[in-house]
Amino acid sequence: MKKKTLGLYLHIPFCLSKCRYCDFCSYPAMAAETKHAYTMALIKELSSRAEAAKDYVVDTVFFGGGTPTCLDTDDLLRLADCIQSRYRLSDGVEWTSEANPATVDKDKLRAMRACGFNRISLGMQSAHDSELSLLGRAHRTSDLYQAREAIHEAGFTNLNLDLMFGIPAQTVDSFDRSLDEALALEPTHVSVYSLQIEEGTPFYREQNTLALPSEDEEREMAALLYRKTEAAGYRRYEISNFAKPGHESRHNLRYWRMQDYLGFGIAAHSCFEGERFYNREELAAYLKEPCELCEQEETLTAREREYETVMLGLRLSDGIDEEDFLRTFGYGFYEKYKRRLMRFCEAGFATFDGKRTALTESGMAVSNAILAEILED
Repeated sequence: MKKKTLGLYLHIPFCLSKCRYCDFCSYPAMAAETKHAYTMALIKELSSRAEAAKDYVVDTVFFGGGTPTCLDTDDLLRLADCIQSRYRLSDGVEWTSEANPATVDKDKLRAMRACGFNRISLGMQSAHDSELSLLGRAHRTSDLYQAREAIHEAGFTNLNLDLMFGIPAQTVDSFDRSLDEALALEPTHVSVYSLQIEEGTPFYREQNTLALPSEDEEREMAALLYRKTEAAGYRRYEISNFAKPGHESRHNLRYWRMQDYLGFGIAAHSCFEGERFYNREELAAYLKEPCELCEQEETLTAREREYETVMLGLRLSDGIDEEDFLRTFGYGFYEKYKRRLMRFCEAGFATFDGKRTALTESGMAVSNAILAEILED
């Protein structure tokens, strides 16, 4: 019998400062005592839910945020020890921590590597100090290069860099230089996202005065991204993610393939055994009783599961496997949606090879419109 596998996500909601575009649940400049108390609350929650996962093998662990490396080294090690002692881990577990370049040093990284972390996701965003300042980032370009050296010396060989385009005052040329700088650092994975103006952020309040690139400029940036990552040996395996062979983010693939994962900490979401649930965002309440903040959100109906399978599956360059879809829903994806898919295939926006349906590069550029039409009731 095939082993049941599971991913673990830990939300660490602390940052050096709050970026001007960020609408995530995070708190800047919190006291060390609060961060330690949160660590101990996480350990309590992790321990309380281990029994439910006893029949699963954990093959991905992801510390996200916020900025997980804002925690003291000892607290990071406490969390790692709890996971290793309470959960069954696979031999090749992928263990990722997000990091801000200003929050890592050689000693912390060496300790993390020694206790099980094997992948770092570094928030680069831009290679220009002026753009980083406009974004409200806590680091500068010099921090990035120091962090890259420390990551290498600590023994990490699996590195993701996050980049953004469409940010205020950015030009096609400045993005081109940021992309060149990122690729020169030889990451195994690159995630590149277009800036989204989210309600409740400083950027949202200032959006009428932000000097944002035009749509034509953003298209040029995207074209540069696809061309240069391909030339450098990266495969675009998801709309915004590019990897060297064998270095796709296995944890994020869990989300896109709707596989089981458990989330811990405030605002963390879980998808486990057909049910969705989440933790509320109240930090004080979580510190007081971390095991009572979980709320049932929904049990997915067959239609909801199908809808999300299509939405997420067509984000992947591999697309939707006909046999997998048939096993899950009792009918093939292309079989059911053939009438709507045919015109996108004929126009070069999608392909079907008899086994898989996938969007082409031009289809990914307009994926929202395609998905809206395919899934229209």
